[in-house]
Amino acid sequence: MKASRLAAAAAVAGSAVLVLSGPAFAHVSVSPEGTAAKGGYATVDFKVPNERDNASTTKLEVAFPTDHPLASVMPEPIPGWTAQVTKAKLAKPLTVHGQQISEAVSKVTWTASGKGIEPGFFQKFPLSVGPLPEDADELVFKAIQTYSNKEVVRWIEVQQDGQEEPENPAPVLELSAASDDHHGGGAKGASDDSDDAKTAQTGAQAADTDSDDDGGSDTTARVLGVAGIVVGAAGVAYGVFAGRRRSDA
Repeated sequence: MKASRLAAAAAVAGSAVLVLSGPAFAHVSVSPEGTAAKGGYATVDFKVPNERDNASTTKLEVAFPTDHPLASVMPEPIPGWTAQVTKAKLAKPLTVHGQQISEAVSKVTWTASGKGIEPGFFQKFPLSVGPLPEDADELVFKAIQTYSNKEVVRWIEVQQDGQEEPENPAPVLELSAASDDHHGGGAKGASDDSDDAKTAQTGAQAADTDSDDDGGSDTTARVLGVAGIVVGAAGVAYGVFAGRRRSDA
């Protein structure tokens, strides 16, 4: 009886571990490399885990939001994968850097040319995107994951406020506050050059001040040195004169 109870407890514990470590906790997600600032450009990674132990992920399709279209989308080459960027006409043209854009990326598809994402592994799919919208706090992408056994998993469910996370949530990119440099690069603007000039001028003035201080210190040292010599000479002369007076006496 005791042995049967132990066996039952072990079975329950084992099933609990399987539930807690099940594939429901792993899903396709998107995150920026650094920050994704409103109005700027960013590099984002779509992270795709393999949730099956008997098949590989061989295809990933990511649909881009139509309410906030992105004019520039460039995939990074990934060994063993080919990327295809699909564009669509916009109902309302975008203005980017003073130019009107009549089409934007609607979908990016990655297809494995080799084994794909094997069981027990994940793969990141980087994209350079922008400019990001200034009137949104997040972007929702819908993804479709295809396995080598023809199984298709649709990560397209949008999280609703106040509700639990859906079973197959769509990847969501959180946007940060807009930065001064929308390109996110290291190029300096006119204000930066002005600040550098001010810094250089301040440094030069400080150097001049240090030079003046050093010059004043040198002059003081020389005056004290001469004074010391004069005092020393006077002392010697007095000693000689006093010695002569004692001799004469």
